[in-house]
Amino acid sequence: MRKMFLFMMTSLDGYMEGKDHDLSWHHVDEEFNIFATKQLQEADTIVMGKNTYQLMESYWPTPQGMEDDPMVAAFMNTMPKVVVSHSLPEVQETAYWKNIQHIKDNVAEEIKKIKEGSGKAVIVLGSNNLCVTLLQENLLDEIRIMVNPVVIGEGTPLFSGLGKKPFTFRDTRKFSNGNMLLTYYPQ
Repeated sequence: MRKMFLFMMTSLDGYMEGKDHDLSWHHVDEEFNIFATKQLQEADTIVMGKNTYQLMESYWPTPQGMEDDPMVAAFMNTMPKVVVSHSLPEVQETAYWKNIQHIKDNVAEEIKKIKEGSGKAVIVLGSNNLCVTLLQENLLDEIRIMVNPVVIGEGTPLFSGLGKKPFTFRDTRKFSNGNMLLTYYPQ
């Protein structure tokens, strides 16, 4: 069985995104980009919800995305991607944005099939509702939360709707820009 891990950014006040899906508060620099590349190298499949998909699809295949971080862009553009959305009518491949699967129904069952397949780890990016579903179904093996040193005041709370769920601490890593990576195992 493949390992499935979640990576999400959060503000100090516990929001995974600001109002209107704002992510401009993310502290991203060269050290973070190296971390992101290593993290993507652990996996061979990316799972994301609709908003994360639309954000990634509108940035990584563009000249700006490929110029800003060619290594991450190469991974994001070519790795197999699974988009989980009931409301998205379809997903579309382009010359630069390839290998996309769309799951609309039976999310837990379909994700379990992916996890039971062969290959490297599966990384889940963003999407509060998807993460909550995967945690409720015990499909995530590890949670990686990057705490950014900023208070944003409003937005989508991290794991909104999950309820009580215990985690076991695994590790922490401090970044020079003030970000702190916290890693946990769900119980």
